[in-house]
Amino acid sequence: MLRIRVCHVCEGVGAGLRPCVPSPTAYEESMRKTLTHVGSLLGVWSHRAWRQPPATSAQGSLLFLVPFHVEPRNIVDDAQQERVSAEAAILNSRVHYYSRLTGSSDRLLSPPNHVIPQPEEIYIYSPLGTAFKVRSSESSSKNPSIVTIFAVWNTMMGTSILSIPWGIKQAGFTLGILILIFTGLLMLYCCYIVLHSPKSIPYVDTSNWEFPDVCRFYLGKFGQWSSLVFSMVSLIGAMVIYWVLMSNFLYNSGQFIYSESSFNCRKKVSQTFLLVHAIKSAFDVSHCFTFIHSFFHLLSGLIRCSPDLLLVGTLSVIYLIALVTVKAVHLGFHLDFHWFDRSQFYVPEFRSLFPQLTGVLTLAFFIHNCIITLMKSNRHQENNVRDLSVAYLLVGLTYLYVGVLIFAAFPSPPLSKECIEPNFLDNFPSSDIMVFVARSFLLFQMITVYPLLGYLVRVQLMGQMFGSHYPSFFHVLLLNVMVVGAGVLMAMFYPNVGSIIRYSGAICGLALVFILPSLVHVKSLRRRGLLRWPSMLFHSLLILLGFANLVAQFIM
Repeated sequence: MLRIRVCHVCEGVGAGLRPCVPSPTAYEESMRKTLTHVGSLLGVWSHRAWRQPPATSAQGSLLFLVPFHVEPRNIVDDAQQERVSAEAAILNSRVHYYSRLTGSSDRLLSPPNHVIPQPEEIYIYSPLGTAFKVRSSESSSKNPSIVTIFAVWNTMMGTSILSIPWGIKQAGFTLGILILIFTGLLMLYCCYIVLHSPKSIPYVDTSNWEFPDVCRFYLGKFGQWSSLVFSMVSLIGAMVIYWVLMSNFLYNSGQFIYSESSFNCRKKVSQTFLLVHAIKSAFDVSHCFTFIHSFFHLLSGLIRCSPDLLLVGTLSVIYLIALVTVKAVHLGFHLDFHWFDRSQFYVPEFRSLFPQLTGVLTLAFFIHNCIITLMKSNRHQENNVRDLSVAYLLVGLTYLYVGVLIFAAFPSPPLSKECIEPNFLDNFPSSDIMVFVARSFLLFQMITVYPLLGYLVRVQLMGQMFGSHYPSFFHVLLLNVMVVGAGVLMAMFYPNVGSIIRYSGAICGLALVFILPSLVHVKSLRRRGLLRWPSMLFHSLLILLGFANLVAQFIM
């Protein structure tokens, strides 16, 4: 006997056809749970009076199968508690119907996903004839676009901002600006691939997936372990950089507190800065205290408007921008363009050491391992690409602003631009109160973030190797000693922050920025039959750029 099954949603008829039940999304699952919960609540007062609505026609069957919601035309009055029509009141039984089917594992008994209403269309009504709009707890916990943009900006802005002026000096002023713009666009595209990668997988619920899960789906165990290894490189590299900078900031803060005449940079550089400060009368204590008081008064107003600005990292970056602006205004610009020839006080506009800047920028624009998590909190998921682009634009403008101003304001003559340090704060004396405040901000930020980085290293490494985040006290102690020991040794024998940043950026960027996103994107296009030779050629060039960036760090 031939069995004919009819889908009441799309009215498809065929032999053995299943009703259309697309793969659920996170929103649709949350809406289904909300409807089920509402049904269990309303069942308290209407369980005895519950009855199945009539389904004498195809249209009646359709009404019977779709999830409960009150359509806008059914709202009789626009009062605070809307009165609903008799037609809308009948829909109450649907809630109870679905609540009694949730125990089954058969997907046929779930409401079709494409007819689940939007949050603004869902109402709860009582037998008294009043309707209340459902406020989704999940949507209320989401962030607007402006908060998401600044969250990405704050996460991406790290210690690399201190080395941007040094990187521009290594590449040359003009070439450095061009490389910064080009690298930012390239990193944005690779980050877009990472963000979009879970959505390109059909018939699988990827709402809780991260990029390592996507790599495992397309590349197997190789993709999973390679992403883990290079993620460890980025995290441990960040911890080493933090330890070197914390040692530097703590030492110079002690120098300021005890008023010792010791300088961070070369003695000649510090003395020249002091001379320039004295000539311009820009850095006396009264002016500094006036600026700091005005700055914190402005911040207090911003914090009252937006509690999200309470993040210490945001305050540190804002203060650094203000510090750079004040120093540049009082020192003025010192530029002289020599395109290829080096002079006594200036560097060429185009230099062969530019790969050192690309290594720094790879880490400076790196957010690929956590961008999926950050963008999940965005209230409007359809704006993810736009918000990510705006965040990258803000980060690029911030790097350009700090790098260009420090490079241009560096006093040449009497000093050469070659004296710009990998940490531009080292070019200022320890006795400068504004620089002391900046170092204190950054020191406090790093002290609070350093244990979190160590926790991430332990969770990811121990979880993959031993299946437990805390296998034993000995394992955790050994890991902590190794990580802290690496930071101590680096601070003692090679405290060059710029070089550490460029090496770690090139290594982790090779896999997490260039190779894995390109391979995942090509695999996705190939599975869908959309792979063309221009796309294949472009992403192959991306992988070659990643290799060239890494090799150049050891040659230059």
